Amino acid sequence: MSNRPLSTIFGITKSSIRRAVSTVRHAFMRGFVPLYLGIDSVTRESLINEHTKPLEKKLFGNQEERLILDLDGTYIYINKSNNFQFQRRSFSLHKGRPLVKPMVVVTTTGHFLTIVGPYMSDGKNNDAAILNHMLKTNIDDIRGLLREGDVFVVDRGFRVALPLLKDLGINAEMPAIMQKGEKQLTTGEANASRLVTKIRWVVESANARIKRFKYLDHVMPNSQLPFIGDFVRIVCAISNKYFSPLSSPDQVEQDELIAEKMLQQNEKENELKMLVEEKGLARKKTIWRPIEDCEVQGFPRLSDEQLSELTLGVYQLRLSSSYMQEHTTGNCDIKVHVHEKSLISAKLQSRHTSSRRYMLWIRHSEDMVESWYCQCKTGSRVVGMCSHIAAVVWFLSAGRYQQKESLGVRDWGKYLSDASAIRVDDSSSSESDSEVF
Repeated sequence: MSNRPLSTIFGITKSSIRRAVSTVRHAFMRGFVPLYLGIDSVTRESLINEHTKPLEKKLFGNQEERLILDLDGTYIYINKSNNFQFQRRSFSLHKGRPLVKPMVVVTTTGHFLTIVGPYMSDGKNNDAAILNHMLKTNIDDIRGLLREGDVFVVDRGFRVALPLLKDLGINAEMPAIMQKGEKQLTTGEANASRLVTKIRWVVESANARIKRFKYLDHVMPNSQLPFIGDFVRIVCAISNKYFSPLSSPDQVEQDELIAEKMLQQNEKENELKMLVEEKGLARKKTIWRPIEDCEVQGFPRLSDEQLSELTLGVYQLRLSSSYMQEHTTGNCDIKVHVHEKSLISAKLQSRHTSSRRYMLWIRHSEDMVESWYCQCKTGSRVVGMCSHIAAVVWFLSAGRYQQKESLGVRDWGKYLSDASAIRVDDSSSSESDSEVF
């Protein structure tokens, strides 16, 4: 709410509202934020022992006393400025609107370590440039906290900063980047990327926690620009003090089992991919049938726990019902072909591009799903599986035994008009009207 309605509700002047908010903000920044946010608020030993999960320690820490941190920039939207120079520096080509960028540094449990910025949002202030600025100027004495061998988990936007991290002895874990002309990551690259995304989600969820506070989720007036950094830090300190961890560090046995399985799978090659390429299965003539009409003999029936063990997470399984909803109530059929008793192929619509479909292959026995391969960018991995394979596996092993209404995906498009949908009688009536005129 702006100061005007607040002044009406409390029966005081707008200047009194401004002074009250300023007083509370200063009180937070003096007596609360330093206790629960910032490098001085926590020790390195506490970050490693209390705010780092065993899963991440086993995947990237080699069980040593290494600090593992997730970094990402978040966005606070602002109004367009009348100052043209500032308007250009605060306009993000990526988002297509004016904004400022705080850099968020969290542990693998979602504990906010520090907030840097906010920064401008033009091309000179991308994530890599911000990280370079943080380390070279030693903001908040961050280099005093770091030791050689520590790990930064980052996304592809930080790739330009990798040489500096290497010079400082910091290991950077980042999803693989496809080279120009390539259509798919290799099995090794896709596997390594899955190890990163397994823990990368924490910083995205931490950013979402910031936006739970509606004041920071809306477009902020430019008059509040001097205080955005304080508001973000106050929100993060509140989260550290009162919110539960995004990922619990206490599931030691379960995390170690998952990490051990992921590391074992990471060393394997995708044998089904090699079989598909060797026999040219993608070019062979196939008889495609709707997945509901195709009799897939001997496909195992799996529980939610067994499916989660295959996908090594829940994200792909959450997308499965959406893929099936588009098939059951939409116009995008999922086609299946049975090559032999234990090998099937399927053709699935991309959820991003209407003109793109992906082919995938699944080998199974009566008790388990043994191997898989998809033609999408990350479909060759054996550490977990892509969402296309997960959708087909989920439907054949569990979804087809449920009622369609249990998918839980609503079609909001039925409440909107579609200008591309023109009936034949509408088209003929419009032609006759044009003849009259």
